[in-house]
This record gives sequence, structure tokens and C-alpha cells, in this order.
Amino acid sequence: MAELKLSESRDLTRIERVGAHSHIRGLGLDSSLEARDVSEGMVGQTAARKAAGVILRMIKDGKIAGRAVLLAGQPGTGKTAIAMGMAKSLGLETPFAMIAASEIFSLEMSKTEALTQAFRKAIGVRIKEETEVIEGEVVEVQIDRPAVAGAAAKTGKLTLKTTEMETVYDLGAKMIEALGKEKVSSGDVIAIDKASGKITKLGRSFSRSRDFDAMGPQVKFVQCPDGELQKRKEVVHCVTLHEIDVINSRTQGFLALFTGDTGEIRAEVREQIDTKVAEWREEGKAEIVPGVLFIDEVHMLDIECFSFLNRALENEMAPILVVATNRGITTIRGTNYKSPHGIPIDLLDRLLIISTQPYTEDEIRKILDIRCQEEEVEMSEGAKHLLTKIGVETSLRYAIHLITAAALAAQKRKGKTVDLEDINRVYNLFLDVKRSTQYLMEYQSQYMFSDTGEADEDETNAMAS
Repeated sequence: MAELKLSESRDLTRIERVGAHSHIRGLGLDSSLEARDVSEGMVGQTAARKAAGVILRMIKDGKIAGRAVLLAGQPGTGKTAIAMGMAKSLGLETPFAMIAASEIFSLEMSKTEALTQAFRKAIGVRIKEETEVIEGEVVEVQIDRPAVAGAAAKTGKLTLKTTEMETVYDLGAKMIEALGKEKVSSGDVIAIDKASGKITKLGRSFSRSRDFDAMGPQVKFVQCPDGELQKRKEVVHCVTLHEIDVINSRTQGFLALFTGDTGEIRAEVREQIDTKVAEWREEGKAEIVPGVLFIDEVHMLDIECFSFLNRALENEMAPILVVATNRGITTIRGTNYKSPHGIPIDLLDRLLIISTQPYTEDEIRKILDIRCQEEEVEMSEGAKHLLTKIGVETSLRYAIHLITAAALAAQKRKGKTVDLEDINRVYNLFLDVKRSTQYLMEYQSQYMFSDTGEADEDETNAMAS
């Protein structure tokens, strides 16, 4: 009898892609803002990380606004990694907007509008409102279904209790549907928003913990609520100023948030929103949360954008601006003048500059260890040592790119771990910048549109004959 081969089933509900900075979990600092050697995916750059930690502490305390920080260093020295570490350390409630400078020129709007939208994405508004909530433990759910389908609407009764009182509520068709959707049963502790009718399951009552012999890991046990069933609760919503702008700029503004087609927003709309937010702040209904705007490759901005940034940073509702560049003394885009990092001197004067240093051999080895773990690649000590040497001689990015390629080479020869031969194989297959340049210099005359004089003469003679 032929043996049946069952194909391996794969869970496709959760797809995780390993990115360039997916191993970063934070800045890797202790409580006294001292940088740990290897922590939260960060390696080395202790001075830069400590400086970023000081900025981070000031952002969290809300003592700093409209300030700008420049991360400057050679390519592959961890500038974007530090920015990502700051984003992870800030948490979800503090807005962190991230753009590349070249994006400004490819959008279907003016440069200043694109920068304004980026700035307002990085300013959060924490809006507080009081709502009436019915909170209690479900004693019983009775649903009367009609004998003939469609003859009459479903009706029912819901009995809720707290430690002090018990009440029976009549249920309509919508509430019965909502209870069914949330799979509410006797013994659950629920909260019902009176305004919207939204049902939230808070957990299961401790008094019903012995109802079943086994429970799933997602089951949470909570105490039966005390006091009255109807309570007033403060609900906090966190939105950005840009989201408020988009919703109020057009009739279908809410849909524009999902499509991304926001278009240009009129200055009058923004002024009205700023006035309203200021009123909410005075009344204690809202508070401003200044976030972080990170602009990568900032040297790609032109002189007009830099002038706009100078003015925008003076606004009282400006976020923290973090910019990064790997350029030295270079031309300011849109002018013939040269300046450090391609940024005008007047804007440089506003920046707190954090410099990053090239990684040492030991630090490169530690980063490669972390990346192997992140990409789930088992590598022998000899292979790691060789890969570290390649990283020192060429670049860290090139060495990181070889990890997955070497893993595939090992897989092809049916090996479980990556060995020296796999590293050698992919090293010969894929050139680094130095070897590619060397090859180009050697065979430059055979390429089209070569700048060498000899090739031009040969081509002229060939065309003449």
C-alpha cells in the first residue's frame, strides 16, 4: 500500500516579518539612565544611548517641547536603531511619527503642508469624558425566541448584581445580538456603556471559579463589583491633532484616515481645532501630549523645508524633532553653499547633536549574535568568527545580510547549523561595496557610458570606420 504523505500544515493567521530593527525593544538603559552593554537589542553606543535617554526622560516629564535633536554618524552606526529604541521606550500613548526626508517631495501636496501634517501626527491629545456605565455580575440571561422564525422579534431579560444590589433589565433585539456576540453567560462580569450600548466582558467572577474542572489561559477572574450597578466612569481617548484635522476637514474625513488620501487641509480648519483644544485644556477635558517626529536622511530636505522647520519649532505646540544624517560637510539642497551635515548653520544652532561611533569588533560580534537569534539561525562559532571578520573588513550591514543567505545555503546541503563553508559560499556569491568597486575599476572600459578617455577614443574610431 502506497504511503500517504501529509503536507505540513502552517498557521497563516499570524505573519511576522523580520525587519532591520525588529530586534530593538528599547534603549537598554537602567533606572539611573546608565547604558547597559547589551540590553533590549542595543549594543555599544553607550554615550549616544545615554544622551537619548536624557531626552526621553524630559519628553516623558513634559518639560521639553519644540526642541530638536540631531543623530549624526557614519552609515551603519545605529542612528535609526536609537530612534527606534526611543519609540519603543515611549510606549503607545506618546505619538511617534517617522518619515524619510525624500517622502516630502513625492507627495501630492506642497512641502510645507507635508511637514505640517507630519508635525501634527506627532502631537497627541488625551481627551477625557465621563460616561454612564452599568457594571455587574451576570446572574441569569433569559432569551425568548419565537416559535416561528421571523414571526416576532426576540426578547429577553438580563439579571445583573453587585455585592449590594440586584436588578433585572429587559433586552431588545440589538442587546441580545451584542450579548451573543460577546458570548456572555451566567457568572461573567460585564460593563455596558449606556450611551452606545457597547458590552465589554471584564472577566469571570471568583465565585464561579469552581464551575469547571479546567479553564483556558485567557480566562481572567475578577471580583464581583461593589456599590450601585450604574456608575459614572472617566474614559480617556488618545488621538493626534492630525487625526482631528482630517476628520473635520471634509464630510467623509473619517474614511480618509484609512485610505491615506488626506489632501491639503486649510489653515482655517487647523486654527479652529487649535482654539477648541485650547478650550478643552482650560476646562480640564483634555491635555496635550507632545510626541516625537523622526526625520531620517534629513540632508535630503531643501532650504525651504529647513526655513519652515526653524519657524515650526517656535510654535508652543511643537513636538520633539529628532533628525538623522550620515553626511559630512556637504551642499545644502537648493543652494550652492556647503554646511556641516547639509543643514543650514541657523538650524544647526538649534539642534542638540548626538554623535554615533563606528562599532568595535567585539560589538559587531554581539550584534551578529542578536541577529542570528532574531532570524532563528543556528551558526557555529567558527562561522560567527568569520562573519565578524567580514563585518570589520566590509560593513556591518553586509555581514547581517549574509546571515539568512548562509542559512539557505546550509539548508540546501541539508545541514542544521551554518558552517564556514556556507559563509564562504555566500561571500563569493554576493559582492560587498569594496569588491564591486574593484571589479568596476578593472572592467570599466567594457561598460556603457564609461568616463575613461581610452574608451571614448576607441568608440570614436569604431564609429568613424
